[in-house]
Amino acid sequence: MIDIRIESQPSRRVLAIEHRGNYQAIGATFARLAGVAQAHGLLGPDTVSIGIYYDDPDVVPTDRLRSHACLAVAESVTTVPEGCELLVLDGGEFAVATHRGPYARLPEGYRELFSQWLPASGRDGANRPCHEVYVNDASTTPEADLVTLICLPLVPATVAAQA
Repeated sequence: MIDIRIESQPSRRVLAIEHRGNYQAIGATFARLAGVAQAHGLLGPDTVSIGIYYDDPDVVPTDRLRSHACLAVAESVTTVPEGCELLVLDGGEFAVATHRGPYARLPEGYRELFSQWLPASGRDGANRPCHEVYVNDASTTPEADLVTLICLPLVPATVAAQA
């Protein structure tokens, strides 16, 4: 069982590089993004790494999976380095599942969130992609100690009640 709670999150601006293919291989895209961000003075001790995942790997062929490796950036960032794009990750209500352990086990957290928690919650997922917030640095943290927040956007409770 993973810990799941509902919380409100603000919108975030992110510097992003698109990744296509196996979600487990997105680490190389994050490394490339970190290098670009470092070269442009956009990396700091409080930089938040975020992955946006658009497709269900249980349904979509691996070579067609779409995602973005992202770093949260300030509103003042307006220059986009070559090969990157600025995206806005909409805020709102989210089911936030805390996953502890290796990234390879993240699919288990998604399955629990979607197949057990969501149907029992009485809530509906919004028509927006899930994202992951990486709480610690995979390059310096043992796999067993990694903490990842899986964020599922929800239809606001007031909208769902009116439907």
